Amino acid sequence: MSDQPFVVAVDGPAGTGKSSATKRIADLLGLIHVDTGALYRGVAFQCFEVGFTLDFDESDHDAITKIAQKAQFEFKRIKSKNPSNRLFLNGKDVTSMIRTPDMSMMASRVSAIPGVRAALKGLQRNLGMSAPSILEGRDIGTVIFPDANIKFFLTASIDERAKRRLSELEAQGGDSPSFEELREQILKRDEGDSTRAIAPLKKASDAIEIDTTASTLDQVVIEMAKLIRAKMNKAG
Repeated sequence: MSDQPFVVAVDGPAGTGKSSATKRIADLLGLIHVDTGALYRGVAFQCFEVGFTLDFDESDHDAITKIAQKAQFEFKRIKSKNPSNRLFLNGKDVTSMIRTPDMSMMASRVSAIPGVRAALKGLQRNLGMSAPSILEGRDIGTVIFPDANIKFFLTASIDERAKRRLSELEAQGGDSPSFEELREQILKRDEGDSTRAIAPLKKASDAIEIDTTASTLDQVVIEMAKLIRAKMNKAG
């Protein structure tokens, strides 16, 4: 990768702290943050917008693939008191609308469609190749950037992951599922993500695994940043 920007790949299931950690590390080390899961959520959002439901079947795959192919995505760093990385879909800020439980389940389903993954693969690589970057998702280190400079795979217990997700949803306001319902939804998404035929969720053989169950966000960020800095220094 001598002629390519420095790339950090961060994979793992929902609720392990991927997004929070990568955002902090991007700010700390001056890296571009690419939330690839948000792209699939964006496709899910567009599917709901045109009338698809969670029980779509194989006959709908071509239509959903066309949605992914036509979608125009852009990440924008919004400068404010609390800067944030926002996702724009066809010119519309959909960041807050793609973080619901139904959107998570739909994203998991559409991400299993080969045509959707093919439509977004090039976009993900282009985003990561634009500058030194940190990408988060479920197949970054195995499919999108198998040649990343450094790879991480974050894990956490199912109960801790459900607790974290519930806290996030409650902080957003509005109705939230119960802890038990959310726990079941996460387990179903794990199963779908890890058993799909195309680019399943799995740890890359050369990824550094970090269990975040008993760690604070600060501890996870410090550990990852230390390892990334050492790799960046070695790469020159």
